[in-house]
Amino acid sequence: MVELIVNDVLQKIDVEPDTPLLWVVRDELKLMGTKFGCGIAQCGACTLHVDGVPTRSCVTPVSSVAGKTITTIEGIADSTAGSELHSVQQAWIDQQVPQCGYCQSGQIMSAVALLERNPTPSDSEIDAAMSGNICRCGMYGRIKAAIKSASDQVQMYQPEAMAVPIDSGAEENSNG
Repeated sequence: MVELIVNDVLQKIDVEPDTPLLWVVRDELKLMGTKFGCGIAQCGACTLHVDGVPTRSCVTPVSSVAGKTITTIEGIADSTAGSELHSVQQAWIDQQVPQCGYCQSGQIMSAVALLERNPTPSDSEIDAAMSGNICRCGMYGRIKAAIKSASDQVQMYQPEAMAVPIDSGAEENSNG
């Protein structure tokens, strides 16, 4: 028996300890948003969050995440804000990112994690954070535009995300 907190709900699951987290989420918990892509952690379709960190669930044994907090695509909406969608999901719609849609849950989960740790990422930071996610349809330009759009939304509702601490020592040195 493995205990996990999935999308804020304690789950007790009777599976083999080496069962990949992906199959626990999909087969046992019936949360179908997380996708199987390659099975070797190379495409990112299976990305979900383990304690807030983007994780490839296809190669993660469920025993390695026992007692940890798992967030799937179904669990990222901010219900306290009265929205059914996360700002990244809304940006995906607004920027018309999905084509076939297969990689989108993994792409979105990586983008959410990026914006949670860096609400104002540069182009190179977006590229680095998203480098493990493959889009077979080549929508990388739209993905980047959606992340920038979601970043703008985060800044609009969290102005402190834009605040930059002033280093008083640097000011003194600049005056000579």
